[in-house]
Amino acid sequence: MGMKLNTTAIALVLLLASAAEVSEGASFDVTKHGAKADGSDISQALLAAWKEACASPTPSSVLVPAGTYGLGQICFEGPCKAPINLIVEGTLKAPVDTKNFKADAGWVAFQNIDHFTLSGKGVFDGQGPAVWGKKCARSSYCGALPINLKFNFLTNSMVRDVTTKDSKQFHVNVLGCKNLSFYHFTVSAPEESLNTDGIHIGRSSGINITNTNIKTGDDCISIGDGSEQITIDQVTCGPGHGISVGSLGKYANEAPVVGIKVTGSTLTNTQNGIRVKTWPASPAGIASNMHFEDIIMNNVGNPILIDQEYCPYSQCKQQIPSRVKISDVTFKNIRGTSSTELAVKLVCSSGVPCQNVQLTDINLKFNGGAPTSICKNVKPILGGVQQPRSCSA
Repeated sequence: MGMKLNTTAIALVLLLASAAEVSEGASFDVTKHGAKADGSDISQALLAAWKEACASPTPSSVLVPAGTYGLGQICFEGPCKAPINLIVEGTLKAPVDTKNFKADAGWVAFQNIDHFTLSGKGVFDGQGPAVWGKKCARSSYCGALPINLKFNFLTNSMVRDVTTKDSKQFHVNVLGCKNLSFYHFTVSAPEESLNTDGIHIGRSSGINITNTNIKTGDDCISIGDGSEQITIDQVTCGPGHGISVGSLGKYANEAPVVGIKVTGSTLTNTQNGIRVKTWPASPAGIASNMHFEDIIMNNVGNPILIDQEYCPYSQCKQQIPSRVKISDVTFKNIRGTSSTELAVKLVCSSGVPCQNVQLTDINLKFNGGAPTSICKNVKPILGGVQQPRSCSA
């Protein structure tokens, strides 16, 4: 009997094969368009090489060789006539001063491209330390800073081997994409970097994050509304705020979150572990079919957390329950150590209590004594080892 591959593995194999095909096609080197590895801005040279490659009727690649280059705000626009690969072997540095950047465009954007691959051993350096340190709470300052990498409306594409470093805001934002994979991807920023989510996903489907290392100052991975069939496997997270679904319910007409799977991952020294969060007083919404399995927690705060009373900075009406319906959630084989006494917190909405929440083989220790749990508006189904004993007398 032959081996049965799951759909994620099949998609990854096909994308890797597609990337190999592109790498063997026509190559457009930015140095042939005047780019120099002396720290000077190569935006125009890179766009010229991209334009030629994008117009190629056969698979092509754009190459940024080893070295250090400056790069201004840039958008790689499709559609292209054939599969295309941007190979970055050097270090690209963002401007420190971004006052002339177009609002909401990010630093480097890729949009409306099919069969695109971003690869190489290069680094996208956002030079975030120049702007970190200012307060973000109740302020639009952090939200106005550029995101390192924006992927908008890509299909059948892959990001592999490259590094995003010290973004001024989110490192990666995924919007409106379908069948996009991150493989052997690296996010690097210190714990004190503000609002620097590693990968944020919204309104996208078929997103796979595999064999990826994320160190940052906010959520390692955050999943927003309209996200469907998101697979996260073999991810190391920490420092950071953990892996989060949400926050959901802040805005009207948010699309459902359905089909989230996190497996085989390790979180170390993070503020939270696996977290599902929704706002009180929210419009109606749905978050369902979410599964978290085979996850190691190393000194993690709140390793297992559902919080439907999420209200940072007291900017909401906590007395009004969330209307986001959470259902069909499993936590299985979650083990390790909690940095907080409260290791399992399941606080669901009194308006729409959580349904079909299962905890199986939970083994979490707390160095300060016995770990505890709390449950509210939920009756979880328990199986196997339960440490702490969740929601039971």
